[in-house]
Amino acid sequence: MIRLENVGLIFGQGADTIAALKNISLTVQPGDFITIIGSNGAGKTTLYNAISGSCIPTSGRIFLQQATASNPAGNPASNPPERRAERRAVRDITREAEFKRARYIGRIFQNPLLGTAGKMTLADNMMICHKKGYKGLRISLTKSMREHFREELRILGMGMENRLDDNVELFSGGQRQALTLLMTVMSRPNLLLLDEHTAALDPHNAEIIMDLTLRFAKDFHLTVMMITHNMNQALQAGNRLLMMDAGEIILDIDAAEKAQLTTRDIIQRFRDIKKQELVNDEMLLNNE
Repeated sequence: MIRLENVGLIFGQGADTIAALKNISLTVQPGDFITIIGSNGAGKTTLYNAISGSCIPTSGRIFLQQATASNPAGNPASNPPERRAERRAVRDITREAEFKRARYIGRIFQNPLLGTAGKMTLADNMMICHKKGYKGLRISLTKSMREHFREELRILGMGMENRLDDNVELFSGGQRQALTLLMTVMSRPNLLLLDEHTAALDPHNAEIIMDLTLRFAKDFHLTVMMITHNMNQALQAGNRLLMMDAGEIILDIDAAEKAQLTTRDIIQRFRDIKKQELVNDEMLLNNE
């Protein structure tokens, strides 16, 4: 789905130079669910910035394997992964603008307020998302469209299907993050980037959002990369685990190996590779 070849990203000049990414090579296969862990400053978000286009790499190239035909709106199951794979084209997106990549790369941030327009109604937010699936067509908010949105919102189990005319700013952080997740999935991204998307939520809402994430990834055959500080979550979710440190990928663990590991094993792997202790309060609080 995405291939990075020797991607480097340097900030600053002279003595203030910082190598945020160091010759990253990574292949993400269609259908992968990759969890990413690492200390603060390891380069996780910078990696996302390079993939999404908000930062252009200093060196290396990024390739996207993109479907040449979209799925029918609201019916992702009609094109299973094995059929979609027959209609994919690889292209170099290294220097493509972020707004262009947003058409096929979805990104959800830690702040639940960033993914929705608070001053607009829920129906208007859903409409903006829905229009991404159509090119050159003008779509009005019809009665049938409102019912379609209600059906989509019922999936969340939060009662938002009865609040289409409420401004989104009236919703809780958990509701807004669930809405962001739903709208992103509705737009049928080729790749979904989750940047600690449960970290700002209380435990109850974080669990709801994580359950929805796993459900959507399975039901809609999504390709997902998820940054998390929770090593238990990183081991339990997905089919692959990456660990980053100082701008490098130092561990790349597949599903079979991951199933045999504990968080203590991961900490020991870090010690063996880096010859130092892992110092990160958020990660160490989740090592039981």
